Amino acid sequence: MPLQPISDLPVATIGFRASGKVTADDYAKVLDPAIREAVEREEPVNLVYVLGEDFDGYSLGAMAKDLELVKVPRDAWGRIALVTDHRMLGEAVHLFGFLIPARVRVFPLAEESDALAWVQ
Repeated sequence: MPLQPISDLPVATIGFRASGKVTADDYAKVLDPAIREAVEREEPVNLVYVLGEDFDGYSLGAMAKDLELVKVPRDAWGRIALVTDHRMLGEAVHLFGFLIPARVRVFPLAEESDALAWVQ
């Protein structure tokens, strides 16, 4: 599966590593249930999302599912750390970050531990 949970994170923090091509099925089976469960705890949801060197992009279905994240209540989000060396994705987050209802920060892959510390 291209989307793998990151283990050993604090209760209010969820994390994922993406590799290969992420699809709508990955969202439905991995990301969406984890976000729903985190929101139900009624604590700000902190998210670490690592797009490694072997990440190959999103399917159209995954992009559509990404847009559905706006259904998550705005006050449910805490911090989001995107960890990637994919320059275009980092720039997109900087450009459209104001649309994301959380504090968002982009980290290079070499600073993954800093990203994990920042979201906690």
